[in-house]
Amino acid sequence: MNFFDGSLYPENQQKLVITAAPYGPEWVPSDFPEDIAVTMEAQIQKAVDCYNAGATVLHVHARELDGKGSKRLSKFNELLAGIRARAPGLILQVGGSISFAPETEGEVAKWLSDDTRHMLAELRPAPDQVTIAINTNQMNVVEQMCPADLVGTSMAEPAAYRAYREMTIPAGPEWVEEHIRRLSGRGIQTHFQLATISQLETVERMMRRGVCNVPLILTWVAIGGGFEAPNIYNLANFVRACPDGAVLTLEASMLNVLPLNMMAIALGLHVRCGIEDNLWTQHRDRKMSTVEQIEQLVRLSGEFGRDVANGEEAREIYRIGTFYADADETLAQNGFAPNRKPGQKGLTQHAA
Repeated sequence: MNFFDGSLYPENQQKLVITAAPYGPEWVPSDFPEDIAVTMEAQIQKAVDCYNAGATVLHVHARELDGKGSKRLSKFNELLAGIRARAPGLILQVGGSISFAPETEGEVAKWLSDDTRHMLAELRPAPDQVTIAINTNQMNVVEQMCPADLVGTSMAEPAAYRAYREMTIPAGPEWVEEHIRRLSGRGIQTHFQLATISQLETVERMMRRGVCNVPLILTWVAIGGGFEAPNIYNLANFVRACPDGAVLTLEASMLNVLPLNMMAIALGLHVRCGIEDNLWTQHRDRKMSTVEQIEQLVRLSGEFGRDVANGEEAREIYRIGTFYADADETLAQNGFAPNRKPGQKGLTQHAA
């Protein structure tokens, strides 16, 4: 991405797209009973509340009545249908992990089988997006968390802590390419959740081979533990590596969420918040609901002079429903240099 004179002026930036992650599958209801929705009606209402507060993308996980994260596609179908009916303006983004929460005490937190994850392409009603990880990777979500982040929560228990500390993401190349093919075939957009520049480079190579003909809509997930850390050097390197046609959202963990989101607002990027990422105010004097976090970002974006996108504007920014015919169109629309033609020497660039 290029930042030249005027790039930080709000009148030259896209409106802000706010992604809300209100379901927090890693937590149990007793961790934040005031904000963790359990019944289906409460889960649907949570989506409505997030939309009314200013979020236009909803990161969807479902919860069973016993409080555990749901791994049933039927439960997701019910939730998606309910949200579509009550908040049709929301971009529905299903978490590609389904629920990585451990089913019983002492179990490792893990994603479901490859075949089961492919079934996300069969959800009805179809979501707008499904998130996807690239390259099998460690996902130790507690590495950057301190005891104050976990005090009084279920994740402070040794068994739960170990379960999330040892979690990995299965995302080998054969599965990834097949998953993108199935999602695209159903008109569902792939949303890339990337931990490092090397994963971005893998996405570019897939696009160059013509097996990933989709817009580059992505989130930089800076949570440590196999992912990059949310510092300014890593951020600058990742932003610089993204082509100009990419749409980039930033994601962090716990008290890193707000500072990183403020950087995103200033740079013209997009933001994510919610109890899946952070439970606390910056002073850790109390827990902070997802709606409160959204309202905070709306307020801060207003102070920066940057308007917040509505549902229709967010769909346009995210290019929902857009797919490309081949590698050449994909590279051009995403802002990558074109593939080298046979016999062509030197660096490549798109024709004016």
